[in-house]
Amino acid sequence: MGAKKVLITGAAGYVGLQLGELLAAAMSVVGVDIRSCPAQFPMFALDICDPALGELMRAESITHVVHLASVMAAGRDRQLEYRIDVEGTENVLKACVYAGVQHITVTSSGAAYGYYPDNPEWLEEHHPLRGNREFGYSDHKRLVEEMLADYRARHPQLKQLVFRPCSIVGSSTNNKIAKLFSGRAIVDPGGHNSPFVFIWDQDVIRAIEFGVCRDAAGIYNLAGDGALTPQEIAHRLRKPLRRPPVWLVKFLLRIGYALHLTDNQPGQVVFLQYRPVLLNRKLKEELGYIPQKTSAEAFAHFAREALGVQPPEVAGEAVKEAV
Repeated sequence: MGAKKVLITGAAGYVGLQLGELLAAAMSVVGVDIRSCPAQFPMFALDICDPALGELMRAESITHVVHLASVMAAGRDRQLEYRIDVEGTENVLKACVYAGVQHITVTSSGAAYGYYPDNPEWLEEHHPLRGNREFGYSDHKRLVEEMLADYRARHPQLKQLVFRPCSIVGSSTNNKIAKLFSGRAIVDPGGHNSPFVFIWDQDVIRAIEFGVCRDAAGIYNLAGDGALTPQEIAHRLRKPLRRPPVWLVKFLLRIGYALHLTDNQPGQVVFLQYRPVLLNRKLKEELGYIPQKTSAEAFAHFAREALGVQPPEVAGEAVKEAV
């Protein structure tokens, strides 16, 4: 390939903005987002569902696309979430083919595997993507990956690099994951003690840069080494661990959702009961990217910088590791 010119969707977001500025130091970059913001690279205010996206790619001679635009938190408008996540991705793929783009990087999610009691202890890239229909984000990521597989078969000229991130945390994380850990206690419905895997937000940015610069292709779990159980998380945050029965949590969510006190629905309790625990072996051994922080280190950084908590662990303290 010759000189690269990269288009980033969701470029005004936290990851998109930092990624664009990192890539702009080595290649030409443009961004698209529904809102614009000051950046060190040109940014266009454009909906990813806009049919004009393909013409923009052609006019800008785009060779590489990084597709980040997505709805990260489940809300009440499932149709809008579907439009952005699924129809938006389809429009981006159609635009890439129309404009002759050579390479696309897509951030999917570990949620595409689904939240099920029979998930393997460690999920690898060959395991089936089952999603959860009751959890829009998970279901939509599954549908997106099915679409990507179809495009790989029908349009092999468009190389695909697909990342499946776990829970992303950093110094200014402010999302559904952050809210789980910012309350007075850590909640583990039913006492399943299902582990969390974390990835430092800077590792996400650097892994995407790593793949774009090398024109890499393939599908990779994006996760730090090891995992932390709710019990270990509670210890690190110096908070009590609550293990209410699942029926009670669902009952309270049903009332809260009906009264518009929360956007979480009873069916989403599986999000805490059966976590998809991602193994990063392929990321390290095949792609060649080594995360700079383990799950425990990424969480400690998040706890200290975003939550203002100094975790009590000492260097070398054992965490749940992949075997």
